[in-house]
Amino acid sequence: MAGDVNVTIVGNLADDPELRYTQGGVAVVSVRVGSTPRTFNRQTNAWEDGETVWVRCTAWRELAENVAQSLTKGTRVLVTGRLKAPSAYTSAQGEARASLELEIDEIGPSLRYATTAVSRRAREGAAVTSDPWADAPATKAKAAAEDNWVNPGAAAGDDTPF
Repeated sequence: MAGDVNVTIVGNLADDPELRYTQGGVAVVSVRVGSTPRTFNRQTNAWEDGETVWVRCTAWRELAENVAQSLTKGTRVLVTGRLKAPSAYTSAQGEARASLELEIDEIGPSLRYATTAVSRRAREGAAVTSDPWADAPATKAKAAAEDNWVNPGAAAGDDTPF
């Protein structure tokens, strides 16, 4: 949508995804992603962690169910989505805080330090065969056999098409 701020965050899931359903039966999942910047201090010759940025991320419908089924606490993820205006609140200690919120467009595990196997999920209401391309060579061969331009001498008559 025009005017939205699209961002990509790389970080770790703070908790297991929390899957809920609205009264209308629409799935929604919430995850917190933490991203800690690291910088190299040349004076101490060591890496130093900065302050962790926490972002509450929300996904809806089929994406929400896929997130809940696929990701767990501690998983390093890449999240792309639309940044929402921060909401201000007061912590239990009385400190004023603001939380960043992101509506997820795409999310997946980072393959920098891990491997994964992707399995495609069948869409509801769609007829899915185990191999949609299984009959492709047979269909292609049949179409080629019936095409007079591919097999000009195989036509019933010897009439030249010109």
